[in-house]
Amino acid sequence: MTKQNLTIKTGDGVAAAGLFRSAKVSPAKAGVILYQDAFGPRPALDGMAERLAEQGYAVLVPDLFYRNAPYGPFDAKTAFTEEKTKTALMALVTGTTQAMTISDSAAFLEALAGEGVTGPIGTVGYCMGGARALNAAATYPDRIKAAASFHGGNLAGDAEDSPHRKAGSIKARVYVGMAGVDRSFPPEQSTRLEEALRNAEVDHAIENYVGMAHGWCVPDHGVYSQAGAERHWQRLITLFAETLV
Repeated sequence: MTKQNLTIKTGDGVAAAGLFRSAKVSPAKAGVILYQDAFGPRPALDGMAERLAEQGYAVLVPDLFYRNAPYGPFDAKTAFTEEKTKTALMALVTGTTQAMTISDSAAFLEALAGEGVTGPIGTVGYCMGGARALNAAATYPDRIKAAASFHGGNLAGDAEDSPHRKAGSIKARVYVGMAGVDRSFPPEQSTRLEEALRNAEVDHAIENYVGMAHGWCVPDHGVYSQAGAERHWQRLITLFAETLV
Protein backbone atom coordinates (compact mmCIF):
# COMPACT_ATOMS: atom_id res chain seq x y z
CA MET A 1 0.00 0.00 0.00
CA THR A 2 1.32 3.44 -0.87
CA LYS A 3 0.24 6.88 0.25
CA GLN A 4 1.23 9.78 -1.94
CA ASN A 5 0.91 13.28 -0.50
CA LEU A 6 -0.50 15.67 -3.09
CA THR A 7 -1.04 19.40 -3.22
CA ILE A 8 -4.02 20.26 -5.40
CA LYS A 9 -4.47 23.76 -6.80
CA THR A 10 -8.06 24.95 -6.54
CA GLY A 11 -9.80 28.20 -7.29
CA ASP A 12 -9.26 29.32 -3.70
CA GLY A 13 -5.79 28.05 -2.90
CA VAL A 14 -3.99 24.75 -2.43
CA ALA A 15 -5.56 21.68 -0.83
CA ALA A 16 -3.50 18.93 0.71
CA ALA A 17 -4.64 15.40 -0.12
CA GLY A 18 -3.57 11.83 0.31
CA LEU A 19 -3.72 9.40 -2.62
CA PHE A 20 -3.81 5.74 -1.66
CA ARG A 21 -3.02 2.89 -4.03
CA SER A 22 -2.39 -0.81 -3.69
CA ALA A 23 0.88 -2.17 -5.01
CA LYS A 24 -1.11 -5.19 -6.21
CA VAL A 25 -3.03 -3.14 -8.78
CA SER A 26 -0.90 -0.88 -10.96
CA PRO A 27 -2.01 1.33 -12.42
CA ALA A 28 -5.50 1.73 -10.96
CA LYS A 29 -7.84 3.06 -13.63
CA ALA A 30 -10.88 3.61 -11.41
CA GLY A 31 -10.80 6.11 -8.58
CA VAL A 32 -12.66 7.09 -5.44
CA ILE A 33 -12.92 10.45 -3.72
CA LEU A 34 -13.50 10.06 0.00
CA TYR A 35 -15.15 13.15 1.48
CA GLN A 36 -14.25 13.58 5.13
CA ASP A 37 -16.41 13.91 8.19
CA ALA A 38 -16.24 16.96 10.47
CA PHE A 39 -12.88 16.04 12.00
CA GLY A 40 -10.83 16.27 8.84
CA PRO A 41 -8.25 13.91 7.29
CA ARG A 42 -6.49 11.79 9.93
CA PRO A 43 -5.24 8.23 10.51
CA ALA A 44 -8.76 6.81 10.88
CA LEU A 45 -9.71 8.02 7.39
CA ASP A 46 -6.35 6.91 6.03
CA GLY A 47 -7.14 3.40 7.20
CA MET A 48 -10.53 3.50 5.50
CA ALA A 49 -8.93 4.76 2.29
CA GLU A 50 -6.40 1.93 2.43
CA ARG A 51 -9.17 -0.64 2.73
CA LEU A 52 -10.85 0.76 -0.37
CA ALA A 53 -7.54 0.92 -2.23
CA GLU A 54 -7.07 -2.80 -1.53
CA GLN A 55 -10.07 -3.34 -3.83
CA GLY A 56 -8.03 -1.91 -6.70
CA TYR A 57 -8.99 1.77 -6.63
CA ALA A 58 -6.92 4.91 -6.38
CA VAL A 59 -8.46 6.65 -3.36
CA LEU A 60 -8.14 10.39 -2.87
CA VAL A 61 -8.73 11.91 0.58
CA PRO A 62 -8.64 15.71 0.20
CA ASP A 63 -8.60 18.20 3.05
CA LEU A 64 -11.86 20.09 2.61
CA PHE A 65 -10.84 22.52 5.35
CA TYR A 66 -7.66 23.64 3.58
CA ARG A 67 -8.82 27.26 3.46
CA ASN A 68 -8.42 27.36 7.23
CA ALA A 69 -5.30 25.24 7.62
CA PRO A 70 -3.58 24.64 9.94
CA TYR A 71 -6.23 23.44 12.36
CA GLY A 72 -6.72 20.66 14.91
CA PRO A 73 -6.04 17.86 15.29
CA PHE A 74 -9.32 16.87 16.90
CA ASP A 75 -10.26 13.87 19.01
CA ALA A 76 -13.43 12.51 17.41
CA LYS A 77 -14.57 11.05 20.74
CA THR A 78 -14.49 14.33 22.68
CA ALA A 79 -14.29 17.26 20.25
CA PHE A 80 -18.02 18.00 20.27
CA THR A 81 -18.32 17.70 24.05
CA GLU A 82 -15.66 20.31 24.84
CA GLU A 83 -16.80 23.87 24.20
CA LYS A 84 -13.50 25.15 22.82
CA THR A 85 -13.05 22.41 20.23
CA LYS A 86 -16.76 22.35 19.43
CA THR A 87 -16.64 26.04 18.53
CA ALA A 88 -13.55 25.54 16.37
CA LEU A 89 -15.11 22.56 14.58
CA MET A 90 -18.38 24.32 13.89
CA ALA A 91 -16.48 27.26 12.42
CA LEU A 92 -14.69 24.90 10.05
CA VAL A 93 -17.85 23.03 9.06
CA THR A 94 -20.06 26.07 8.53
CA GLY A 95 -17.23 28.00 6.86
CA THR A 96 -16.73 25.28 4.24
CA THR A 97 -19.82 25.49 2.10
CA GLN A 98 -21.26 22.98 -0.33
CA ALA A 99 -20.46 25.41 -3.14
CA MET A 100 -16.81 25.47 -2.11
CA THR A 101 -16.53 21.68 -2.15
CA ILE A 102 -18.44 21.40 -5.41
CA SER A 103 -15.95 23.79 -7.00
CA ASP A 104 -12.99 22.03 -5.39
CA SER A 105 -14.20 18.69 -6.73
CA ALA A 106 -13.32 19.72 -10.27
CA ALA A 107 -9.70 20.05 -9.10
CA PHE A 108 -9.93 16.71 -7.26
CA LEU A 109 -11.07 15.00 -10.46
CA GLU A 110 -8.28 16.67 -12.42
CA ALA A 111 -5.75 15.54 -9.84
CA LEU A 112 -6.86 11.94 -10.21
CA ALA A 113 -6.65 12.19 -13.99
CA GLY A 114 -3.18 13.69 -13.65
CA GLU A 115 -2.14 10.62 -11.68
CA GLY A 116 -3.33 8.32 -14.46
CA VAL A 117 -6.75 7.59 -13.01
CA THR A 118 -8.76 8.04 -16.17
CA GLY A 119 -11.53 5.51 -15.57
CA PRO A 120 -14.84 5.85 -13.72
CA ILE A 121 -14.94 7.63 -10.38
CA GLY A 122 -16.92 6.85 -7.24
CA THR A 123 -17.55 9.17 -4.32
CA VAL A 124 -18.23 8.34 -0.69
CA GLY A 125 -18.80 10.73 2.16
CA TYR A 126 -19.33 10.49 5.89
CA CYS A 127 -21.21 12.99 8.06
CA MET A 128 -20.72 16.38 6.34
CA GLY A 129 -19.08 14.53 3.44
CA GLY A 130 -22.26 12.64 2.57
CA ALA A 131 -24.02 15.58 0.97
CA ARG A 132 -20.80 16.52 -0.79
CA ALA A 133 -20.48 13.07 -2.33
CA LEU A 134 -24.00 13.35 -3.76
CA ASN A 135 -23.58 16.96 -4.90
CA ALA A 136 -20.35 16.01 -6.69
CA ALA A 137 -22.20 13.27 -8.55
CA ALA A 138 -24.85 15.77 -9.64
CA THR A 139 -22.27 18.32 -10.78
CA TYR A 140 -19.88 15.98 -12.61
CA PRO A 141 -22.21 13.27 -13.95
CA ASP A 142 -19.96 12.30 -16.85
CA ARG A 143 -17.13 11.27 -14.49
CA ILE A 144 -18.85 10.05 -11.34
CA LYS A 145 -20.60 6.70 -11.73
CA ALA A 146 -21.40 5.88 -8.09
CA ALA A 147 -22.02 7.99 -5.00
CA ALA A 148 -22.49 6.86 -1.41
CA SER A 149 -23.37 8.68 1.79
CA PHE A 150 -23.09 7.23 5.28
CA HIS A 151 -24.63 9.07 8.22
CA GLY A 152 -24.74 12.11 5.96
CA GLY A 153 -26.65 15.09 7.28
CA ASN A 154 -29.09 17.44 5.54
CA LEU A 155 -29.36 15.40 2.36
CA ALA A 156 -32.87 16.74 1.79
CA GLY A 157 -33.09 19.89 3.84
CA ASP A 158 -34.45 23.34 3.13
CA ALA A 159 -31.17 24.86 1.93
CA GLU A 160 -30.72 25.72 -1.73
CA ASP A 161 -27.64 23.47 -1.92
CA SER A 162 -29.43 20.42 -0.53
CA PRO A 163 -28.53 17.38 -2.70
CA HIS A 164 -32.12 16.30 -3.26
CA ARG A 165 -32.68 19.45 -5.34
CA LYS A 166 -30.08 18.22 -7.84
CA ALA A 167 -31.38 14.68 -8.19
CA GLY A 168 -32.31 15.32 -11.82
CA SER A 169 -28.64 15.82 -12.70
CA ILE A 170 -27.38 12.60 -11.15
CA LYS A 171 -26.44 9.77 -13.50
CA ALA A 172 -24.55 7.76 -10.90
CA ARG A 173 -25.94 4.90 -8.84
CA VAL A 174 -26.62 6.23 -5.34
CA TYR A 175 -26.51 4.48 -1.99
CA VAL A 176 -27.48 6.19 1.26
CA GLY A 177 -26.84 4.49 4.59
CA MET A 178 -28.51 6.36 7.43
CA ALA A 179 -28.16 6.01 11.18
CA GLY A 180 -31.17 4.58 12.99
CA VAL A 181 -31.78 7.87 14.77
CA ASP A 182 -30.04 10.94 13.38
CA ARG A 183 -31.16 14.51 14.02
CA SER A 184 -29.21 15.69 10.97
CA PHE A 185 -31.22 13.35 8.70
CA PRO A 186 -34.71 12.89 10.19
CA PRO A 187 -37.42 10.69 8.65
CA GLU A 188 -39.02 13.55 6.73
CA GLN A 189 -35.74 14.19 4.93
CA SER A 190 -35.37 10.51 4.11
CA THR A 191 -38.85 10.56 2.57
CA ARG A 192 -38.07 13.71 0.60
CA LEU A 193 -34.79 12.32 -0.72
CA GLU A 194 -36.42 9.04 -1.73
CA GLU A 195 -39.13 10.89 -3.63
CA ALA A 196 -36.63 13.15 -5.40
CA LEU A 197 -34.40 10.26 -6.48
CA ARG A 198 -37.32 8.13 -7.59
CA ASN A 199 -38.90 10.96 -9.59
CA ALA A 200 -35.55 11.65 -11.25
CA GLU A 201 -35.23 7.93 -12.12
CA VAL A 202 -31.94 7.64 -10.27
CA ASP A 203 -30.78 4.08 -9.56
CA HIS A 204 -30.63 4.24 -5.76
CA ALA A 205 -31.06 2.58 -2.41
CA ILE A 206 -31.65 4.16 1.00
CA GLU A 207 -30.99 1.84 3.92
CA ASN A 208 -31.73 2.34 7.60
CA TYR A 209 -29.04 0.99 9.94
CA VAL A 210 -31.29 0.40 12.92
CA GLY A 211 -29.51 0.79 16.24
CA MET A 212 -26.56 2.63 14.73
CA ALA A 213 -25.71 6.18 15.83
CA HIS A 214 -24.39 9.04 13.70
CA GLY A 215 -20.72 8.25 13.08
CA TRP A 216 -20.91 4.46 13.42
CA CYS A 217 -18.75 3.72 10.37
CA VAL A 218 -15.58 5.59 11.40
CA PRO A 219 -13.30 3.70 13.79
CA ASP A 220 -12.17 6.61 15.99
CA HIS A 221 -15.74 7.74 16.76
CA GLY A 222 -17.13 7.02 20.20
CA VAL A 223 -20.22 5.43 18.62
CA TYR A 224 -18.25 3.20 16.26
CA SER A 225 -19.86 -0.20 15.69
CA GLN A 226 -17.71 -2.93 14.19
CA ALA A 227 -20.75 -4.92 13.08
CA GLY A 228 -22.38 -1.86 11.53
CA ALA A 229 -19.12 -0.78 9.92
CA GLU A 230 -18.64 -4.20 8.32
CA ARG A 231 -22.16 -4.03 6.92
CA HIS A 232 -21.32 -0.61 5.47
CA TRP A 233 -18.14 -2.01 3.89
CA GLN A 234 -20.09 -4.81 2.24
CA ARG A 235 -22.54 -2.33 0.71
CA LEU A 236 -19.84 0.11 -0.39
CA ILE A 237 -17.52 -2.47 -1.92
CA THR A 238 -20.43 -4.05 -3.80
CA LEU A 239 -21.60 -0.65 -5.08
CA PHE A 240 -18.18 0.20 -6.49
CA ALA A 241 -17.54 -3.30 -7.85
CA GLU A 242 -20.76 -3.10 -9.87
CA THR A 243 -20.32 0.45 -11.15
CA LEU A 244 -16.63 1.36 -11.45
CA VAL A 245 -15.92 -0.94 -14.36
